Amino acid sequence: MVGRTGTRPDDRAARLDAMLARIESFPEPELRDQALGAIQELLAFYGDGLGRALAILVARDPTLPAALAEDELVAHILLLHGLHPVPVEERVGQALDRVRPYLHSHGGDVDLLEIVDGVARVRLRGTCRGCPASAVTLRLAIERAVHELAPDLDGIEAVTDDAPVPREPGILANGAAGAAAGDWTTVGRLELPRGEARLCRVEGVSLLVLDLDGTLYAYRDGCPRCGTSLAGNRLAGQVLVCPGCGSRYDARLAGRCLDAAEHYLEPVPLLVDAGIVRVALPTVTPEAAS
Repeated sequence: MVGRTGTRPDDRAARLDAMLARIESFPEPELRDQALGAIQELLAFYGDGLGRALAILVARDPTLPAALAEDELVAHILLLHGLHPVPVEERVGQALDRVRPYLHSHGGDVDLLEIVDGVARVRLRGTCRGCPASAVTLRLAIERAVHELAPDLDGIEAVTDDAPVPREPGILANGAAGAAAGDWTTVGRLELPRGEARLCRVEGVSLLVLDLDGTLYAYRDGCPRCGTSLAGNRLAGQVLVCPGCGSRYDARLAGRCLDAAEHYLEPVPLLVDAGIVRVALPTVTPEAAS
């Protein structure tokens, strides 16, 4: 959601962080302390006011604060003051529900185990063993979805049924590191009939988006066997057929090739929120994707 001025809350927060960093770098200690002190007092002043406003709303209608928190900008402000009315466990659960269709497309799932000292522990289940990219893309999708709804978490840790999942740079790290690793890119609304696939270009990257029984899936364009574009493909049920070499890929299960097990399409995390499609783009340059 974009604010009235067209600025996303995350963009405004990033600018505020940059301004605070400049203030903290002031060479004059007295000036620096006065500036930071004034900001802290202002925040405390508005925080007290918001707290009283929420108390009045709760007294009149207990559902109103949660309704306010559905607005992205309001939710950011409430989180800043520790006033968000929805418990962090519930928000993490909502984030996992958002990303669950994508996990299912890889034959995987995720459970929230616990949240202790600001760290959420999740268990990955049944991840697609035949796709080397799956473990990374699954964890990336989870981390980004959770960070959107619960940026107040200090970190996320993933475990499998038998062992912890090793951390990788930007994957399931703390919120700041995860955000720096890459953000969701808004595609917009896609009017895609069921059972059809369409190529779209997002920030210079060509993606193939498919609708299978009302669930959207996204893959990086290009057949891994012959290297040609998937434009003009045939989609038979959940089987995608390359127009160049005729190779068949299971579009529902991580793009695994049905003709050569060592090949697979490159899956791209995709979320749909209120009809708006967002994707986590592959970490490649636009030139490489051309």
